[in-house]
Amino acid sequence: MLKWDTIDVEKPGPGEVRIQHTAIALNYADVYYRLGLYPALLPIVPGNEAAGIVEELGAGVTEFSVGDRVAYVIPALGAYAEVRVIPTDRLVRLPAHIGDRQAAAMMMKGLTARYLICRTFPVKPGDTILVHAAAGGVGLVLCQWARHLGATVIGTVSNEEKAALAREHGCAHTIDSTRENVAQRVRAITAGRGVPVVYDSIGKDTFEGSLDCLAPRGVLVVYGHSSGKVPPFDLMTLAAKGSLFVTRPTLWTHIAACAELSDGANELFDLVARGIVKINVNQSYPLQEAAQAHRELESRKTTGATVLTV
Repeated sequence: MLKWDTIDVEKPGPGEVRIQHTAIALNYADVYYRLGLYPALLPIVPGNEAAGIVEELGAGVTEFSVGDRVAYVIPALGAYAEVRVIPTDRLVRLPAHIGDRQAAAMMMKGLTARYLICRTFPVKPGDTILVHAAAGGVGLVLCQWARHLGATVIGTVSNEEKAALAREHGCAHTIDSTRENVAQRVRAITAGRGVPVVYDSIGKDTFEGSLDCLAPRGVLVVYGHSSGKVPPFDLMTLAAKGSLFVTRPTLWTHIAACAELSDGANELFDLVARGIVKINVNQSYPLQEAAQAHRELESRKTTGATVLTV
């Protein structure tokens, strides 16, 4: 259960700043924590990313000034708040062309898309890839970024409205997973070959079907589980289906170093500045209405990115 409450926020220590939040991202990971799918000591303040304005500096901080516009994404929870203390090595300064709501919405989704298609399975020109939940926050960024890299994107969606949205953002083929057999459609689109990679944020409900979409030696990248955790499975299944690979990466290992975070954010900001990746904030709720935002996210009523405003 989510509820609005009053808590004390400490002053920033050495190497830290206190931020007045202006926009906070809503991610499916927030739902996972609330439901207990991700472990955390209760009670919790959800949220991993936000944008705001530096309002107080800790001792020794010279790289930021009061009034700077900044954004962050960190593994520690606590973003669903009006103010927050953050270490400076986890902050990025926002360029003028990036708005606060846009920044809050893009950090986790954009950096996730980057590590998925540039690190976990580097997408090449001519690749045909499958993206589940193509009209979701990460899905829309994946579709645009993969198209920029020269790939053909097949995306799964749950209705025609989402199919149209995915196509607008670079998805060449859409599959309504509520009415169609995904693996059969993928085989038809690829002349029976299958795809070299599947990016799957759904988990339990799509795992077996995702394996059936892969070409021999293909890679299944499970980076979320909105339908529940993938149950244990027999590794020999991977051998029988063509020497397949399965991986479960996380964003945090890809931005653990300050330089990795900075490089990734700068690349993302550049793509957004050039119009290659568009970050659409399609829903916005006051922070006090976070519970309603969660309900609509879980019922698949949302598309693109959602933010909570302060």
